[in-house]
Amino acid sequence: MGNKIQFIDRLRLGFAVSVAKSVTFIVRSLRLGAASVLPGSIARRIEPRILELLSQQVKNGVILIAGTNGKTTTALLLCTILERKGYRVTHNSTGANLENGLMTALLESTNLLGTLNTDYAILEVDENIVPRVLKPLQPRIILCLNLFRDQLDRYGEVDTISKRWTKVISTLPAETVVIPNADDPTLSNLGQQLPQRVLFFGLNEPANYLEAIPHAVDSIYCPKCGHSLDYKGVYLSHLGDFTCPQCGFTKSKPTLKSSEWSQILVGLYNKYNTLAAATAAIELGVDEATIRDTINNFQAAFGRAEDLVINGKRVRILLSKNPVGTNETIRVVTQSTDKTTLLVLNDRTPDGTDVSWIWDVDTEKLVERGGTLVVSGDRVYDMALRLRYSQKSPESSINLIVEEDLRQAIATALEHTPENETLHILPTYSAMLEVREVLTGRKIL
Repeated sequence: MGNKIQFIDRLRLGFAVSVAKSVTFIVRSLRLGAASVLPGSIARRIEPRILELLSQQVKNGVILIAGTNGKTTTALLLCTILERKGYRVTHNSTGANLENGLMTALLESTNLLGTLNTDYAILEVDENIVPRVLKPLQPRIILCLNLFRDQLDRYGEVDTISKRWTKVISTLPAETVVIPNADDPTLSNLGQQLPQRVLFFGLNEPANYLEAIPHAVDSIYCPKCGHSLDYKGVYLSHLGDFTCPQCGFTKSKPTLKSSEWSQILVGLYNKYNTLAAATAAIELGVDEATIRDTINNFQAAFGRAEDLVINGKRVRILLSKNPVGTNETIRVVTQSTDKTTLLVLNDRTPDGTDVSWIWDVDTEKLVERGGTLVVSGDRVYDMALRLRYSQKSPESSINLIVEEDLRQAIATALEHTPENETLHILPTYSAMLEVREVLTGRKIL
């Protein structure tokens, strides 16, 4: 009976894969998009267990990367490290991180019979669907990067997500390795509760403390007893060195000493991405020399501190989709000498329809430095109003340009960018895809 069921599963899987690959061919041939979601959606209708049937064929296991910020960059770094060691890696590189996107990524690496020939599958997963995909994926390693407020209209508060994660991860096999962020109180607590093997990553660099806890802070209360945490210092948002004076809960010890590692790209948030990927790679047996060399030669994922040259001028795209991420990209901008910035705010489904989060962003720091700020996007006037309220006086040196048409906004921003400076573009997710299409002439999704 078991062989019969297995044979039927194989036939259904083969049919689902054939249909999915046909859909991929048609979509790409007609230049309708990258076919990063639709093939998986159709294949699942034919074989509902397709995610399980494909993931169990991955030779060395699935590596799941979850969190609010940094998934794409961390996944690309770890993927690059493993590929440099000669491994075949399947990765949802377009950033399609819901169930259909995961299925499509795995389908991409199969043959027409539904056989998946890959050593590792590195899958970045939207934090809200983690509980739904852990059972079928049965990951070998789970990287928990961070939990910040993001799209409150979809997700709710971070403690709700962390409780769901803890409940489902604790049911996985004992040999599963979980790697949470030690500097995030919620995730540090998660790791301390799990029965599986847990490794932590985090910073131990007090020189990088912020001067004060930012407005966009999410979780400064003890996840065990609810008392306010004592911080020696914070690195970004609520990530930092903390203890609870009430119950004794404290930050977990990171596996790696962060000060001994360089980082990929700009921004302190990318140090976290570096340490997360490095910790996972070492756990997988990769030598440190390969890891460090990959870090030193890493190229950014699209839209994540990605540098382009347009009409002879340098452009840097810094994805800015929630309060914490935007505060960090503003920190990158204000640490430079460049004086032109383009902010693009959309409120579509990938961005979250609630844009009230922009009032938790420290835009005052961007306005204080002066220069030219160009704003565009579906909610261009919301962003313009936020920037106006960030001015200490009407006579401030800011040159605010409001342009509804994105293509014209980009052209205007480039015109105001001197030859020897960089234009920084801070877009939300859907806006980032539009910006890249305008700049490069190619769609991502």
